[in-house]
Amino acid sequence: MNPTPPITRYAERRERLRQLMLAQTQGKPAVAIIFTAPEVMRNRDADYPYRHDSYFYYLSGFTEPQACLVIRTHAPDGQQHHLFCRAKNEEREIWDGYRFGPDQAQQSFGLDQAHTIETLDQQLPGWLANQQAVFYALGSDIDLDQRVQGWLDQVRQQSRAGVSAPHTLFDVRTLLDEMRLFKDADEIALMQRAADISVAAHRRAMELTRPGLFEYQIEASLLHTFRYHGASAPAYGSIVASGAHACVLHYRNNDACLQAGDLLLIDAGCEFGSYAADITRTFPINGRFSPAQRELYEIVLAAQSAAIAATYPGQPFNAPHDAALEVLISGLLSLGLLQGTVPEILANGAYRQFYMHRTSHWLGMDVHDCGEYRAAATDDQSERPWRALAPGMVLTIEPGLYVRPHPNVPERYWNIGIRIEDDVLVTATGCDVMTAAAPKTVADIESLMQAASTAAALP
Repeated sequence: MNPTPPITRYAERRERLRQLMLAQTQGKPAVAIIFTAPEVMRNRDADYPYRHDSYFYYLSGFTEPQACLVIRTHAPDGQQHHLFCRAKNEEREIWDGYRFGPDQAQQSFGLDQAHTIETLDQQLPGWLANQQAVFYALGSDIDLDQRVQGWLDQVRQQSRAGVSAPHTLFDVRTLLDEMRLFKDADEIALMQRAADISVAAHRRAMELTRPGLFEYQIEASLLHTFRYHGASAPAYGSIVASGAHACVLHYRNNDACLQAGDLLLIDAGCEFGSYAADITRTFPINGRFSPAQRELYEIVLAAQSAAIAATYPGQPFNAPHDAALEVLISGLLSLGLLQGTVPEILANGAYRQFYMHRTSHWLGMDVHDCGEYRAAATDDQSERPWRALAPGMVLTIEPGLYVRPHPNVPERYWNIGIRIEDDVLVTATGCDVMTAAAPKTVADIESLMQAASTAAALP
């Protein structure tokens, strides 16, 4: 079941954007132009699987390529929300599948009007005439930038006839980023479904893992679970990193043989209804943590628990990171992997030998979702403060430790990479860990893997 938001939800977002545009221009007329993503050729005549632009989809719910959304704050005929899309084409539909076409798209997606994409170049110069501003994602695509510039040039050429061109350009993403940062009930439902499917995939991977398999075989089990339960695709390239590969933050090869005594780090999540999940779990390939692995793992788990406890409304975005960092440093000090005091190490950055990334990022339609991490600075501040967490925001909590061979590090810790990541929704009273069902305590992981091993051994 796909909990698709009602069409009215997209109409509400478009109207909200229109109102924000009016506020930005102090009521003066403006036009927003939002293109979907282009199709991209993989090789010769084969394209990459198509994925629509997130901003475009957020406002339209429309998934076909070759489309553009235009929002007019002032329209003499009251027709403010327009979609340009591909025309119906029986021959192309035989080859490529169903197309809505303008008439059906207008009805199905709640637009004021819909037009064929071929008419865009004819229509836009007239709509841009005598407008105060244009809202457009400048710099996202050089070909589209040139196209928009061409429309503006056509308007400027009419200046002798008393026609004025827009003289202000706003990045429409600035308004949309803030809108998308706060998830509504429909978005949360989609994200929870993505989280549930991803949890099932991680559980299945733990059950299947054993020495002698290859990383790509575990990746295959993830992909199978994603698609079997209705996810459209992985939300990002899955990381299945065993042994020393787990110390490579964005490891992608996924081709090594799993060895007994190593850990396996899996960073993988699916996309469902255009929304992403993002989970990382680390567990022993043979089903039992070694003493050294367990020591480091418990530190990371405690750091994540502290970060989640620091995630609630009013907290600055950086609070979970600060909480995790203090626990990680204290744990590394207790093992003798760092020397000094927590304040000293925070100041000199020595912890970066073992922990070199931040603890959180926004999550939504994109796995590294849009939205500012800092609030606006005041005149007396040297740098912008971290923005406060608020209900409706979704972020990851993902501390880790990555111990590469080093003369100052005991050999028993070498090549151990650990990350534990969950997706967390900020609520009115605290937070909800959307991916909590994926096992992450030592006891739960070993119990699941042992049960799977026993079941596999039964005649």
